[in-house]
Amino acid sequence: MKTFMAKANELDRRWYVVDAEGKTLGRLASEVAKILRGKHKPEYTPHVDMGDFVIIVNAEKVQLTGKKLDQSMFTYHTGYIGGLKQIPFRRMLAEKPEKLVFSSIKGMLPKTRLGRQMAKKLKVYAGPNHNHEAQKPEILEL
Repeated sequence: MKTFMAKANELDRRWYVVDAEGKTLGRLASEVAKILRGKHKPEYTPHVDMGDFVIIVNAEKVQLTGKKLDQSMFTYHTGYIGGLKQIPFRRMLAEKPEKLVFSSIKGMLPKTRLGRQMAKKLKVYAGPNHNHEAQKPEILEL
């Protein structure tokens, strides 16, 4: 019996729309990361980008549990000496909710070239509208 190895040119990629309204950020991120990696498919192969495209709408209505809105910080570095910046999640959710959702999902992907390739298939929008109707996305309930 031979081991099946999926090939990138033999894949059929699907498009999914996920409504983030009322969803918890971490649980949403882990489910979307699983779809971006392709782990929901029976022919999953770790060294091939098997994932599907995911569109997230209503990112501004995502929820965080406990005191994470005030205590947790969105941290990044500018690249300059002493350039560590920290922004509370409450301010980040008010100003750039799509960046908060994108970075939480990207953090659950591999930190390699393959992970960066998977992250390109994620589209996040703060409001309920998106411009990917031509791809005929399916609604995905998480």
